[in-house]
Amino acid sequence: MTLRLGVYSDLEFWQRDGRPVAQESFLLFAAALRPHVDALVVAGRLAEGAGEGAYAVPEDAEFVALPHYAALSRPVAALRAVRGSLRAFGALVDRVDAVWLLGPHPLAVAFALQARRRGRTVVLGVRQDLPAYVRTRHPGRPDLLAAGYALEGAWRLLARACPVVVVGPDLARRYRRASAVLPAVVSLVRAGDVAAAVPARRRSADEPFRILAVGRLDPEKNPLLLADVLAALVARGVDARLAVCGTGTLHDALAGRLAELGVAGRAELLGHVSLDGALQALYRDSDALLHVSWTEGVPQVLFEAFAAGLPVVATAVGGVPAQVGDAAVVVPPGNAERAADALASLARDAALGERLAARGLERVRATTLEGETGRVAAFIAAAAGRG
Repeated sequence: MTLRLGVYSDLEFWQRDGRPVAQESFLLFAAALRPHVDALVVAGRLAEGAGEGAYAVPEDAEFVALPHYAALSRPVAALRAVRGSLRAFGALVDRVDAVWLLGPHPLAVAFALQARRRGRTVVLGVRQDLPAYVRTRHPGRPDLLAAGYALEGAWRLLARACPVVVVGPDLARRYRRASAVLPAVVSLVRAGDVAAAVPARRRSADEPFRILAVGRLDPEKNPLLLADVLAALVARGVDARLAVCGTGTLHDALAGRLAELGVAGRAELLGHVSLDGALQALYRDSDALLHVSWTEGVPQVLFEAFAAGLPVVATAVGGVPAQVGDAAVVVPPGNAERAADALASLARDAALGERLAARGLERVRATTLEGETGRVAAFIAAAAGRG
């Protein structure tokens, strides 16, 4: 039996060289479903003009352009896009057997109801705790927080009738009343990219300790804490350097905080760095990955670091503690001193870093891109009666 699958997430696309591209790396995961299904259709809002997206829709997949709007926090513009979005997605639904809808999101709720009315299998997807995201991304906006709770409630209600793929054990617990639940990892690490063994990271006495941070520079990711951790680490006598990969609304604020704490000369803000480009080299050439978010499902950057044999210090949020286990040092969110203590231990104890790296390699071998997309595709196929 065949499975024709439609996938929707609230990704923003542009055209580049005649192909739709997106900046968010989740597209890589969606695209990797293609070998597991007979046809793949990706839907997303298409902006005008050419864009700088790093990731392209595969040539053997179809793209359905939805009307563009800047953000849900500007509801008037978003509402204008609803009618055209329903029309375009309705045409998609008629050509597939099942849809995988990432949410909670107002359009995803509407698409789910539309697909169910037409007799298609609907599988939901949840990547993060939406109210926690809104609370940190838009502080002081009780209206948006109330909307976030309402959307979360609607999505959980839909999950009573629809199977759901969740990222990590924390979200699996929240959606435990769904008709069926698949805890998964949005891993972008291909099996062939996993290091065969822990790489040697011998540093001479005059080499700095190189810290890497990867993620959006937006409030929910808490990027200003990176400056505080770096300053605290230097205060502990560690000759540290920090490389930050990512763009976002707090870029200038992070630069200002680094300068305020006197560590701007020890940090590089590199902007967006593609996983298929220089980012893998940064993972290989660094001494530790630092993750400081306020809210997460299970961040893919942890598994990218594991694949490179890179020791990790991460905050205990969402599904992080359960997913990384003893393969990383887990610290409380918002605590620069504890994060600096952990990094100082790694800087002074090479054997500790090697032990963590070895455990990380074991973890990532069980959660590769091929393996996780295969699990998701099989789950959707079973829901559609095509397993």
